[in-house]
Amino acid sequence: MEHLAKLDIKYLHGVGPKRAELLAQEIGIRSYYDLLYYFPFRYVDRSKIHKICELRRLPENGELPYLQIRGRFAAFAAHGEGAKRRLNALFYDETGSVDVVWFNKVKTIQDSIHTGTDYILFGKPSLYNQRYSFTHPEVDAYRPELESQGLKGIYTLTDKMRNRSFTTRTFQQLVQNLLATLKEIDDPLPSDIVARYHFVTPRQALVNIHNPASVQDLQRAQFRLKYEELFFLQLNLLRYSKSRSMKFGGHRFTRVGKHFNDFYNHVLPFPLTGAQKRVIKEIRADMGSGRQMNRLLQGDVGSGKTLVALMTMLLAIDNGYQACIMAPTEILARQHYDTISQMASQVGVKVALLTGSTSKKEREVIHNGLINGEIGITVGTHALIEDNVAFARLGMVVIDEQHRFGVVQRAKLWMKNAIPPHVLVMTATPIPRTLAMTVYGDLDVSVIDELPPGRKPVLTLLRYDNHRQEVYRFIGSQLKEGRQVYIVYPLIQENEKMDLRNLEEGYDIIRETFPDYRVCFVHGRLKPSEKDHQMQLFVSGKAQIMVATTVIEVGVNVPNATVMLIENAERFGLSQLHQLRGRVGRGADRSYCILMSHVKIAANTRHRLEVMTQTTDGFVIAEEDMRLRGPGDMEGTQQSGIAFNLHIANIAKDGQIIGIARDDAASIINDDPLLEKPQNAKLARHLNFLYSRSQDWSRIS
Repeated sequence: MEHLAKLDIKYLHGVGPKRAELLAQEIGIRSYYDLLYYFPFRYVDRSKIHKICELRRLPENGELPYLQIRGRFAAFAAHGEGAKRRLNALFYDETGSVDVVWFNKVKTIQDSIHTGTDYILFGKPSLYNQRYSFTHPEVDAYRPELESQGLKGIYTLTDKMRNRSFTTRTFQQLVQNLLATLKEIDDPLPSDIVARYHFVTPRQALVNIHNPASVQDLQRAQFRLKYEELFFLQLNLLRYSKSRSMKFGGHRFTRVGKHFNDFYNHVLPFPLTGAQKRVIKEIRADMGSGRQMNRLLQGDVGSGKTLVALMTMLLAIDNGYQACIMAPTEILARQHYDTISQMASQVGVKVALLTGSTSKKEREVIHNGLINGEIGITVGTHALIEDNVAFARLGMVVIDEQHRFGVVQRAKLWMKNAIPPHVLVMTATPIPRTLAMTVYGDLDVSVIDELPPGRKPVLTLLRYDNHRQEVYRFIGSQLKEGRQVYIVYPLIQENEKMDLRNLEEGYDIIRETFPDYRVCFVHGRLKPSEKDHQMQLFVSGKAQIMVATTVIEVGVNVPNATVMLIENAERFGLSQLHQLRGRVGRGADRSYCILMSHVKIAANTRHRLEVMTQTTDGFVIAEEDMRLRGPGDMEGTQQSGIAFNLHIANIAKDGQIIGIARDDAASIINDDPLLEKPQNAKLARHLNFLYSRSQDWSRIS
């Protein structure tokens, strides 16, 4: 494969310098390899010739399929002048006739197509006034081999390419030119894996992914290519993870001492759930292994992640080290500080809060306390990673809502100690298992999958615009009982001005509808100081209603808030709706999440919203969200820190293949962590080729 990546696409027959420039600019194809791995997004069936009379059996409603018919042209008629010029024709076989029309290249088509000659016509028919017609079909002079062309791939092309007469057919021809030059390809997969799954050869897979003779050939090619892609992805993740654990030793925390035991026996506010106990055991095993811990802790809102994090940090303190927890917002950092300092102080641990608004005088005191070891736990925001923040012995780092920090930002915490600290990254966003194995494949994963006893599930209701007054009456009743209410509006980047106007109008309407209550107003474009002020009004109870965008998705903890009204709920993803719902139900009272939507929404959108009303299980919702919307952007340093591109595999749909590919990769890495054995030389070479252009972020959790 390496040699194909070095061959400039302009040298392929049919390309040349101008087309090469277009391919590179529009769809990133610069080499033979790029073209070979630019796969079709769907296929059309050219394995059968249809009779014109069969068109009458097609459904009149819905999208009609691409198909091909054999016949002759009876007559041509050109109409109009200049840009409005078109060419009409009648095409017939022994069973009937259809209309054909062209709007481009009228003169060329008129000169190249003749009456009295057999042609194969291929395209998508449309029905108008009980007559079928084809617009801009593909037309080929009949040859017997055209009767059964198998499946033809359809490729994603840009408008600029089409405007420069670069059609799907043009692209198909370039692919065929490349495949014709393709010799046998050395198989990068181990022979035992090839035999185990009865894989076709790499060349067969590539030929059949672009131009399969049958559905069965296509499926065999897809299985081979998906597995290969996911296998090398998992091999890369696991190799980096194993390499990191071998290179970087960790603090060995073997002592369970006075701080942890006093907290567990005298301060713990409620018994730990079985899930919390299991996760703490997993973390203790990591911290006592002599290797640096890199663990992802997943848990729904309210599942008790912060308590687990605190107990983990107490283990560090019992072993003579300091700990810190970094949060993405000052509000969330302050909440963590209030919770952690109140509990930790009862076992004699000093806790400090370091954020962007910490005064210079307070900073000096905190910096001195960190350097002399007086401060055991520091809670903070990005201020923690500033160069002038130093620790005496930092042994444990907790990163909350870690996806909100860049890899480079997180890496700075590594530099705060000669031996890298243990790292626990936490998220309240449930991650489907297949996605976790891929995006976070280099981290160990723990899951808190049960809520503490006494927490009542939030009742979720779907309501439409015509129920608005009924919803407002319900909100009024909750306010009369002394409760608080969130009202959330979407703020989507592409329509920011329009959405902000809707938010401001909504704020005015809410103030008019509930004149006896104070309303605060929060969105991402407010200055940080004003945003914090408005949020504090709600947290303190001085404001009873908060009108906001999704800036409140993470970081506002108000147990007295019992209603979450989400306007235009159809514009949010399921996981985001679930995160917003998690802002209520944090106290002892019954809480409600009301999804407000337009009456006229698509059936799949209605289904998506109904999923929210049927379950409060974040993992069920995350799986459904990924199935409906796909896995999203998972490239580069945005998520796990190890870059990858997926040409054909789908994280949402190929979970079974991910599982077997990971197991196979793990078996090889466990036997040969650095792929140094002779039988793995081919694997190592291909892996280095695939990821040679990726930045090595493997040392960063």
